[in-house]
Amino acid sequence: MQHGYDKQTLKRRLHRIEGQVRGLERMVEEDRYCIDILTQVAAVRTALESLGLKILEDHVQHCVRDALASGDEPTARQKSDELLAAVARFSKSR
Repeated sequence: MQHGYDKQTLKRRLHRIEGQVRGLERMVEEDRYCIDILTQVAAVRTALESLGLKILEDHVQHCVRDALASGDEPTARQKSDELLAAVARFSKSR
């Protein structure tokens, strides 16, 4: 199955986020000031939200668009339902 996202781009972004999380661990280990740690937690959260929005955008531009254009009503309904569920999950996390 072909997905709408660019795997290499997403992997690079995930590696950057992973590095941010490791940096948080170092900050805790080094007994850094709590506000500095919270600032970095917010940066990681923002990076994850940005990644999620990119995946959601790619899903709409590829998977949902193709399903709607196919004329296959059950598939179009399934992709639309998946999209609505993903948006609901994503909005709850904010």
